Amino acid sequence: MKFSVNVSTMFKERPLLERFAAARAAGFRAVEIQFPYEAPLADLVRAKEAAGVLVDLVNLPAGDFATGVRGIAGLPASRHAAEFRAGVARGRDYAKALGARKVNVLAGIQPADADRRACLAQLVENLRFAADALNRDGIRVLVEPINTADIPGFLVSRTDEALAIVEEAAAGTERDLGVQADLYHMARMGEDAETALRKLGARLGHVQFSDVPGRVEPGGGTLDWTAQFAAVARSGYSGFVAAEYTPSRRTEETLGWMRGFA
Repeated sequence: MKFSVNVSTMFKERPLLERFAAARAAGFRAVEIQFPYEAPLADLVRAKEAAGVLVDLVNLPAGDFATGVRGIAGLPASRHAAEFRAGVARGRDYAKALGARKVNVLAGIQPADADRRACLAQLVENLRFAADALNRDGIRVLVEPINTADIPGFLVSRTDEALAIVEEAAAGTERDLGVQADLYHMARMGEDAETALRKLGARLGHVQFSDVPGRVEPGGGTLDWTAQFAAVARSGYSGFVAAEYTPSRRTEETLGWMRGFA
């Protein structure tokens, strides 16, 4: 199992630019960043190179979280089309410079006055646009289902929904699209990891994890991590498996799970 770490949720005892070196010192060879756009790109590249880590994944810009937005890819085009396309261009710049080969797209919360079918159609259209813009640089585009207990109304909440969306967006083309599967979100939705990951097949593009409840480190909740990681191994996925949790204490003090699985 190859583990990476999300430096947006972990090592937050330090400023973002210092988290790359902290991750490497803790034994991680790769990191991911939810939204790297808060820092100048040149500074991020220097920090990554100085630490000697890979950047595996970033998210595309996903709207203003301070206003309650949690992604814009599935929101009505009349409000967000230009914002999404500008975000693809910005995300491409960051991903290329950092060497990230995956970008994650957040669908967003369905507006109360919007039709679900129209939102899904918009998401498919935006995924096609993102893939056409990013695949030429060897960057795979992913969509992530997020549980509706944590984010009520999120447009894509189950693995099978995400799979159907990427299949539709890629149909008849060679667009490189996949699903970002988070074991935490899957468990919160009552999905069986073994079954869901197997169904994704070649569309399984990335795996993240944290324990349930509380989105804390493995061992801090109720999930059986021997079974969870075995399900990932049996899925055929060979990429980095990313720790994306909220540490219950100082990050380095929550990494005991690595001794049994890394």
